[in-house]
Amino acid sequence: MSRNKKIKRRDFMRNSVVAAVAFVTLKVSPFASSKPELAIVNRSTGLRLEVIDNKAPMLRILLPRQSVADRGIEVIFPEHVTARQHGKNDPEHLYLFSDRSQAFQPDWRRIGNSLQYEIDWAPGVHLRACATLQNDGVRFDYYFTNNSTVSYDTLQAVTDPRMLSVFQDVRLERTYVHHKEGFELLASETPQRLSMPENKWLPARYLASFQWQVMPLRVEKRDDGITYYNKSRRVDEPFIATVSVDGEWVAATFSRQSGNIWSNPELTCQHADPETLLKAGGTAHLTEKMLIVRGTLNDVLVKVRQQRESLM
Repeated sequence: MSRNKKIKRRDFMRNSVVAAVAFVTLKVSPFASSKPELAIVNRSTGLRLEVIDNKAPMLRILLPRQSVADRGIEVIFPEHVTARQHGKNDPEHLYLFSDRSQAFQPDWRRIGNSLQYEIDWAPGVHLRACATLQNDGVRFDYYFTNNSTVSYDTLQAVTDPRMLSVFQDVRLERTYVHHKEGFELLASETPQRLSMPENKWLPARYLASFQWQVMPLRVEKRDDGITYYNKSRRVDEPFIATVSVDGEWVAATFSRQSGNIWSNPELTCQHADPETLLKAGGTAHLTEKMLIVRGTLNDVLVKVRQQRESLM
């Protein structure tokens, strides 16, 4: 890949990461419980997927026997849709979630084990978003139809799962990635994080490259006030996993291909965001999955390797 293309991919990633800041200060859930008809429970495993009743595309995932009053895992679906038009250098947001300006209220429907909605965005881009509860987690699918004459060379729909309960891991002590040598903490190269005052550690983003080049700077302090930590080695699987506080469960987000893997530790959000293109008059499909498994990191790795090629 040429240096210019690498720089464009890096800048596209940075815009995506910055966009995920919008909800960072949220501490107490302002959302009501799901309507009963918009909640699904897997009979085999007890996992629960439900719509959060508010003016935004948000879902909640609960473990078996976890109280419906618990915040569980809150998923912004999507947090933003970002694309770069053909012939342009900079990406643009086709949609950006904000707690201050909620752009639309999805018309949710339950179809079988899926919760989904459809929306039209200018200029002429139609989205069908579908979250499907499976035995071992939730699959997130975005189906785009471009009815315009504009082509996009890059397209991301960024799912934003926020671990606000038993998976929350502010110091990244239980959040792992996988290298060719095996599992390693995402933040293993920053041991001082464990003793930093919280206002020095946060706000932060921790990133590890998969397809994109490894960033030369290990630590970047940017004008937005956020410190970005870059792992020095590539991961060999596009997934990120967090072990629950009691060590019984693992939640892991993965995709077929991703530029990098990253987390905002304050929210313990998991990102393995896939990317595609969307031609004028064409269609596109983006998929990622969150595994939620009662077991070990190795159990999750087996599932990732079994299922990864089935994702678009």
